[in-house]
Amino acid sequence: MGEIGETRLLADIGGTSARFALQNREAAPTDIAVLATGDYPDLAGAVAAYEDRLGGIRPRVAAFCVACPVTGDTVAMTNAPWTFSISETQRALGLDRLTVVNDFTAVASAVPHLKADDVLGIGGGDVIAGAPIGVLGPGTGLGTSGLIPAATGWTVLEAEGGHVTMPAMNEREDAVLAHLRHLFGHVSGERVVSGDGLVNLYTALAEIDGHTPRRLAPHQVSDDALAGRCPICAEALDMFFAMLGTLAGNLALTLGSHGGIYLAGGILPRMPEALVASPFRTRFEAKGRFQGYLSRIPTRLVMAEHPAFIGLAGILDDIAG
Repeated sequence: MGEIGETRLLADIGGTSARFALQNREAAPTDIAVLATGDYPDLAGAVAAYEDRLGGIRPRVAAFCVACPVTGDTVAMTNAPWTFSISETQRALGLDRLTVVNDFTAVASAVPHLKADDVLGIGGGDVIAGAPIGVLGPGTGLGTSGLIPAATGWTVLEAEGGHVTMPAMNEREDAVLAHLRHLFGHVSGERVVSGDGLVNLYTALAEIDGHTPRRLAPHQVSDDALAGRCPICAEALDMFFAMLGTLAGNLALTLGSHGGIYLAGGILPRMPEALVASPFRTRFEAKGRFQGYLSRIPTRLVMAEHPAFIGLAGILDDIAG
């Protein structure tokens, strides 16, 4: 295993979509396909549907990342109904090796391999080489990870920081979070900084102000906000970016991320200009006595189209040696 030319199967399994690709060592991913998670009863069915498109190619080595914790053989998706055994899936797919990691572990693993034009700078100073790096980003959920310098390379954290308790920074956010606590009990970062979180913010703001909220998908909230069609959507998107800044600043302080905070996920790369113009960076630095500390930490938006595939390929390379 691990020879140049070996075809590997890569998969990025989220709550909404399952992305697949083939990849030969030291080559870019090919045959990328995006399948709707809800169209298949389980992971094995989605993999079989993808492989049927390949005309008989059946890779023997695979790396999957999933939007949920990976703490043992049984994996239960957080925002999708799939539950699977890693060992049974490996046998069912005829794989010699199957590696499964958290999705943001894969994204974090990609960071050392990113090129200059794969990222967009959003404030702060220069990266300090060899310093810890934080990674987070909203999609169907809110992923988090980090890279800690090790004797050789990096140690990548498998974390679930998207489920930390969301703090409020002003009275308006106090009101929104109080409103959401009546619905969810615990209001995590993911409840407000994710696709569904953007809808939750819009709905809460509308109801607090005495309006009947429309039934909107996440992209409709952001589209109406950016087009100036709906002031409630605009406030929801601003709050979304501000709360992202709060969480990113918390992560930077926790890890001492002088290697930078990298923003990823499915939402932010679709509206980079709005992110740059938003309250994100101001809120990122709004930590009282540590404003100066955070002002030096760079924040960067990952613009590479499939960073999880880059990270999964790197993980397989490290395993193969």
